[in-house]
Amino acid sequence: MAQSPPLQASQHTSQSLGGAAFTGATSTSADDVGTFNGGSYRISHRDTNSLLTLQLAVGCPLQVKPGVMIGMSPTMTLKGTLSFGWMKFFAGGEMAMSTYTGPGELLIAPTLLGDISVLRMSDGQEWKVGRDAFLAATSGISHDHKTQGLAKTFFSGEGLFVYRFWGNGLLWIQSFGAIIKKDLAEGETYFVNNGHLVAWNCQYKLERVASGGIISNMSAGEGLACKFIGPGTVYVQTRNVAAFAMQIGAVKLH
Repeated sequence: MAQSPPLQASQHTSQSLGGAAFTGATSTSADDVGTFNGGSYRISHRDTNSLLTLQLAVGCPLQVKPGVMIGMSPTMTLKGTLSFGWMKFFAGGEMAMSTYTGPGELLIAPTLLGDISVLRMSDGQEWKVGRDAFLAATSGISHDHKTQGLAKTFFSGEGLFVYRFWGNGLLWIQSFGAIIKKDLAEGETYFVNNGHLVAWNCQYKLERVASGGIISNMSAGEGLACKFIGPGTVYVQTRNVAAFAMQIGAVKLH
């Protein structure tokens, strides 16, 4: 009698855990290959050693975070730009841009041991991205700075501004550690430790959870958190840069 083939687990479906269905935040660790107007890309070597390989056609430009280029074809051209206004100087939130133009191959990677995910954007969509999470974008993507209130500034860990992106094209984001995707239904809420934020397209606010709740000690590192309200999606990173830096500093002291 022929046997049925084994079922293949999917990262996008519920998984069985002790006989019960389990559904939660999903990994983005599978290789990602795709195309865009004027080129193609591949994200490989994931979760924490990710590499973004791009093939650009003649005249196709790409906006890239400075300092992340690993290698490129000699046929590529590079032009660096830096918009540096007094408001961004005050906030420490300046965004430098390098523009690479094809034809040729371009290899880029996160500035830390981290992952890469791509956001496929169309007209009418808008994403907020953490200060250090931008990696690259196609030419149809525009950006500016999203001003936060003083309370958010002090507690969010994202500086006075987060970046706002919109347009039609692809936006690549980077992380420290692996990237986890959390989809929220209409009216669903979810708390995220501020140091783990990467990108989001839903409403949010800074909130201190009341004593006895999820977070009760304001002196702890998790005293306040971002409360996201669906519908929408939140991308988070599994590692915290500030916490990592503190750990390294503690090690040096011993």
